[in-house]
Amino acid sequence: MLNVAVNGFWGAREEDPQAIAERWYDTLARLRDIDGGTFHEWHEAGDGVPSDPLLMPSVPALADYVVRENTGPDLDVVGYGASLWAHNQEAAKVTSAVRAGGSSPYVTRSVSVSFRSRTVDEDADVIRRTPEILAVIGEAWDIDAGQVYDRALYRAVAGHFGLENSDPRCGRAVFLSERRAALAPEGLPGAYTPVANGGLVIDLTRGGTRAPSTETVIGVNEELRATGALEPLTVPFDRAKL
Repeated sequence: MLNVAVNGFWGAREEDPQAIAERWYDTLARLRDIDGGTFHEWHEAGDGVPSDPLLMPSVPALADYVVRENTGPDLDVVGYGASLWAHNQEAAKVTSAVRAGGSSPYVTRSVSVSFRSRTVDEDADVIRRTPEILAVIGEAWDIDAGQVYDRALYRAVAGHFGLENSDPRCGRAVFLSERRAALAPEGLPGAYTPVANGGLVIDLTRGGTRAPSTETVIGVNEELRATGALEPLTVPFDRAKL
């Protein structure tokens, strides 16, 4: 069963629904350029059935949706969360989720693109291109760190190092913000791709041409942790990135 996710995290950065919608729209537009068959006909979060309302992505529509999905008196503190899903013929079900904004120094901000399917496997082009998707969310959301993983790999890495959910780590690929990237050693067994905001993607699949072993991924995590490239942000957060 396909269960693959791309995610990213950052610390304190106050943003209102308009700013969140601008980043989200940029993400969805770039995802459709990668795979138009998977990333279209987005549904609002609901029961996960085709009758869930469709949302045609635009900045105003996404800003309105974020506002509708979040109620309460303290959103300027705790931030905003929302998700969309799409499930098109012969494609995996994909979910795009965000948690952003707010002034709290104890709230982790995050973005994810996840894939689930009983019929689509990991040889699908969109799954092989997940390191590109990591670069997209890394740039669009200016994240601190992020990764591509499947559930078994996530559990193996988390268990080996005793990690919390938001702790930086390397999966099939890793995104490092500019300061983290400066600490990354040369010679890791992956393709190094700089991105526009000074960050770096290290792709252990080398463009989807191979599947790194769990032992390889754990070894890369050890090397990145030794240099400080995967040092967690301190809590309470006083900034968005290392």
